[in-house]
Amino acid sequence: MFSSRFHWDLQRNRLTELLAAKRGQGARVLDLTQSNPTQAGIGYPEELRHVFDAPGVLCYDPLPAGSLEAREAVASYYRQRGLAVEAGRILLTASTSEGYSYLFKLLADPGDQVLVPRPSYPLFEYLAKMESIEVRQYPLEYDSGWAIDLDALAGAITARTRAVVLVNPNNPTGSYVKRSELETLMRMAAERGIALISDEVFSDYAFAPDAGRVTSLASVGDCAAFSMSGLSKVAGLPQMKLGWIVVAGPAELRTGAIEKLEWIADTYLSVSTPVQCAAARLLEYGAAVQRRIRERTAANLAFARQTLAGTALEILAVEGGWSITIRVPRVRTEEEWCIELLERANVLVQPGYFYDFESEAFLVASLLAAPAGFQEGLTRLVGLP
Repeated sequence: MFSSRFHWDLQRNRLTELLAAKRGQGARVLDLTQSNPTQAGIGYPEELRHVFDAPGVLCYDPLPAGSLEAREAVASYYRQRGLAVEAGRILLTASTSEGYSYLFKLLADPGDQVLVPRPSYPLFEYLAKMESIEVRQYPLEYDSGWAIDLDALAGAITARTRAVVLVNPNNPTGSYVKRSELETLMRMAAERGIALISDEVFSDYAFAPDAGRVTSLASVGDCAAFSMSGLSKVAGLPQMKLGWIVVAGPAELRTGAIEKLEWIADTYLSVSTPVQCAAARLLEYGAAVQRRIRERTAANLAFARQTLAGTALEILAVEGGWSITIRVPRVRTEEEWCIELLERANVLVQPGYFYDFESEAFLVASLLAAPAGFQEGLTRLVGLP
């Protein structure tokens, strides 16, 4: 009686079963998969407790794109980063995931396709299937650093391709789109009449500057492009449920896209009034949270590099984000590495196949984890026979 969208195997895997058993036994598990800043010991400004104390929260004035005040706050966020983004090009959503659903509705009919990177965060297949569209993958290649395989990407485009998704920086590889890559992508998109969708939630978390890197597609003018971000990562506030889409590209395409996105948003009106009223203050106070997260991830990365140096374990080049990818000896499978580490050392990491790495053996660890647990967990990983 249920729709064909729900075709996934919902049974728990071996790692999940073992984790549940460990926690059921009261074991202290060092969780190196933590991605929730509100549970990672990050200090939050006390002022955040009072951001909803405003008269406007009691007035409901539904605007499909979101209130002008909130969109101006987002525009200011971009101006502080040297990008000219007018409020009229911004549409608010409850999350980046909702942003994807809006864009897939906007760009694709049932049976159409979007291209997504591999490896990357394992969410696209679920989001696409919910909109009755298909996912095709294009590879990221690693050679002392990550790069888009542009030839493979071009070869993956079909008559039903409607968009190319870029995760910038990618999760978990931490690799940014490079300017030379973007030039090719824009030309390809314009020639073939497809859009670029750029997920930029981790864009503020670069570990070092790089003039050859692209931090946002919000100013793209040569093809239809959509940049997405939100408070979840920008301000370390996933509980506030506010994201946004910035529409870029030629004026005629922008106008049509904004009009249709507002139509979609008007159907759901999902963004709450209180969070819109508080958007400017949430971004203001969230800047301190972002700084603390940046300090945490940088310190953990430095420790990881020092600890793994000279061992058989290698941290792949990472430019930004909240994760590291560790190449481990192929003396056992990724799943066996994770099972052994959890079983014998009470340390939880993720196997590379969770993110569709094409080969073995890689582990993914979060740099957001509390320093003491992160350090102890990596030390135990190095000591695993």
